Amino acid sequence: MLNVRTDEIRRLLLGTFVRPVTETGTGQPRVEAVYGYLVRHDHGLVLFDTGLGLGDGETEDWYRPRRIALTDALTTVGVALHEINVVVNCHLHFDHCGGNPMLAGRPVVCQRRELAAAEQGNYTMEHLIDYPGSTYDLLDGEAEISPGIHVIPTPGHVDGHQSVVVECEDGSVVLAGQSHDTASAWSADALAASAKTLGHTEPLPLAPVWMERLLAFDPKRVVLAHDAAVWEPNTTGLHLSSAACPDVARRPDCETGA
Repeated sequence: MLNVRTDEIRRLLLGTFVRPVTETGTGQPRVEAVYGYLVRHDHGLVLFDTGLGLGDGETEDWYRPRRIALTDALTTVGVALHEINVVVNCHLHFDHCGGNPMLAGRPVVCQRRELAAAEQGNYTMEHLIDYPGSTYDLLDGEAEISPGIHVIPTPGHVDGHQSVVVECEDGSVVLAGQSHDTASAWSADALAASAKTLGHTEPLPLAPVWMERLLAFDPKRVVLAHDAAVWEPNTTGLHLSSAACPDVARRPDCETGA
């Protein structure tokens, strides 16, 4: 357990991009935010995701990204780049590992299969994974990388996707990355995983096999890479809450998002 409260895990806005209509499934393009998260640990600072990297011309035209420099984002929470000790990427697509080269020499924690996929090409931008000083701490499954900080494989968006659970003084926080695109999608799978406990009988929806592992930490809140909404439990069920991380505006309809 860390000597930190759940509301002290800081969200960083690292930019936005426009997801094309062919990817949204809604008939409309969608502007999405890119978030990272900063965890203060007894032995230093852990940064979960580093933002939008520079893509090739095709990628830039496709997603039309607008970046916030990692240094500027860290400044908003009073942290300098040199203070970061460890980087954890949920996966290695260009919108999650873009600031990694700025942190050369710091270990980047990722699944071995994820780095292998990235190195095969047509997956991410090579300059974001192979740069001077790039150092990887490769995992083959679940690991507690520091006391109270657990990395849990959460395949789905990509096979090598991972999430982080931070055990705080007042409960656990799941940094879910892009395990789900939205907090509503997370909520649906959390309900599916808990359906029998809630008294429902078959037929029931199937949740990812790793969902029960994350819920076993009894998370107080779950945050995501592309959605500002925050999932929180209560004593009577599961719901979405507007009680977001610090510095995140709230909307009166109880969900916040880009």
